[in-house]
Amino acid sequence: MFRWLLVALLSLLAVGLGYAVLSLPAQTPGLSDFVTENIETSGVSNPVTAVLLNFRGYDTLLEMGVLLLALLGVWSLSRVPEQSEASTGPVLDMLSRLLVPLLILVAGYLLWVGARTPGGAFQAGAVLGAAGVLLLLVGWRPDARLSGLPLRITLVTGLGTFVTVGMVLILVGRRLLEYPPPFAAALMLLIEAAATLSIGITLAALFMGGRPAERSQR
Repeated sequence: MFRWLLVALLSLLAVGLGYAVLSLPAQTPGLSDFVTENIETSGVSNPVTAVLLNFRGYDTLLEMGVLLLALLGVWSLSRVPEQSEASTGPVLDMLSRLLVPLLILVAGYLLWVGARTPGGAFQAGAVLGAAGVLLLLVGWRPDARLSGLPLRITLVTGLGTFVTVGMVLILVGRRLLEYPPPFAAALMLLIEAAATLSIGITLAALFMGGRPAERSQR
């Protein structure tokens, strides 16, 4: 009975999605013309960054929330698995010593150039997360002092900064994420820097596969 009910629900979903796709107009103008006309007031010269953080900042704000919710879902299922005592070997250990600092520098570079060329918070955060994954592969684990409140603050820094900037803009008489043109570049850089850190730590925390132990649990 449950199987047939599931099949019926999935069929309805498929029909609904098919109807939504088929009912779309053949051609849509998109945002290209709007971005081209308003790129000078966006605070950046890269149109992708202008869309993600200015013209469609709501979407990026929600994406940050989805990423945080995904981690909370993983944490709700289990704790971090027991660490294996097996040695990672000298090759991986040496590789991590060479690559982790380089990955951090690359993440900083991608963050900085995102205003002008391809890059930005998500790319920089992904590279920073890769550095964290590499550290986890060689056996590093966050200390109990870092896996409690400091880790949680870092995880919400990106989303919190996004929301805080939006609320401040509302308080000064503007709309949510409607940056004043003279301060648009600085505000977006602030948001991207916080988002980069949170994205990197979140991706590494997802790779850990569970909620890290806190000091009180040891």
